Amino acid sequence: MKKVERINTIMRYINNRSRFTISEIMLEFNVSRSTAIRDIKEIEAMGMPLVAEVGRDGGYFVMNNSVLPMVRFTDNEIKALFLAFMATRNQQLPYLKSRQSLSEKLLGLISENQQDDLVVLNQILLFEGTNPNNPDLLDLSDLPHPMLEQLIQNILLDSYLWITVQEGEESKSYPIYLLHLYREKSYWLMEGFHLEEEKTQIIPVDKLTNVRPYSVKHRMSRKKVLKKQRSQKKDVNFILDLGPKAIAQYKKYHPLAISISYTNPYQTSARLNTFVDVGNEEEVREMVNWLLFLGEDVEVREVPGEVLDEARRRGEAW
Repeated sequence: MKKVERINTIMRYINNRSRFTISEIMLEFNVSRSTAIRDIKEIEAMGMPLVAEVGRDGGYFVMNNSVLPMVRFTDNEIKALFLAFMATRNQQLPYLKSRQSLSEKLLGLISENQQDDLVVLNQILLFEGTNPNNPDLLDLSDLPHPMLEQLIQNILLDSYLWITVQEGEESKSYPIYLLHLYREKSYWLMEGFHLEEEKTQIIPVDKLTNVRPYSVKHRMSRKKVLKKQRSQKKDVNFILDLGPKAIAQYKKYHPLAISISYTNPYQTSARLNTFVDVGNEEEVREMVNWLLFLGEDVEVREVPGEVLDEARRRGEAW
C-alpha cells in the first residue's frame, strides 16, 4: 500500500472510532511503530484535531465536535486542479519543493476512473515550458531562488523590510516598503519604496542576499509612502492606439506595468499610455522589442524619438 493511500485509509479508520492506539494502527496496517507515529503526526499536520492521552494505556481520540468533513471533489474540479498543476511546470514558484508528494496526495483523493482520466490528459495536453517529446521532463528546476520563500515569509509579517542586495562586487543594505512582488520574463522582481532615498525601485529577487523585518519605530507610514510614490510618477510619453490584432498580441504578452483602455464596447480598439525612460538603454531596447511584437495593427500617437527610430531601423513596417 502506497503511503498516500495508507494515510487516507488511516484517516477513515480514525473517523470511525472514538479512540485508538499506536499498537492498533500497527496491527491494522502492518506497519512499524515509527511508521505509525510518523503517519499520525502527518495526519495531525493536515488538520485533524487529535488529542493524545498520557499513560500506560494511553492513545488518541478526535476532539469532540471537531471531526473534519470529508473533502470531495467533482470530476470537473479534479480536472481543474490537475490542469492548473500541470500548467505550472518549470514556473519556479514558491512552496513547490516536492511535486511528487503533491501529486500523490491529489491522486489519493480520487477514484481509479478519475485517475485514468488524468493520465490521458497528461498525455495529450502540452503547456508552455514543456518538452513535446517528453511532457514529464522538467527542463528547469521547479525551485525558485532560495530567497523567495524567505522574502514571502517576511512579507506576511510586515511590508517594511531591511534588505541586502548584491550589485556586482558591492553589497548594499537599506530599508524598503514592499509594494509588489511579481514574476516577469522568468524573473521574480520586487517593487519597493526605498525609505531612505524616498524613491521607487525594482529589485531582482536573485540579487537579494538577506532580508529581515525593519523594526524602526518612527518609520514612514504606508499612507505617506503611497503619496510620495504617486507624486513621483513620470508623465506619459508613449501613446498607442491598438487594433484587434495588436490587442490579441498584447494579451499574449505585455509588461506588467502597462495596461490598455478599450475605446469601444466590442473591445476591438484600445489605447495604451505609459512612460519610457529614454535614458535607460535596456528599457528602450525592451520597448522596441515589444513594439515590434505588437505588429502592424498599431497607430502611433506619441512615442519618444529614440524608440521610434530604433523600431523603424529594425522593422520595415515602421
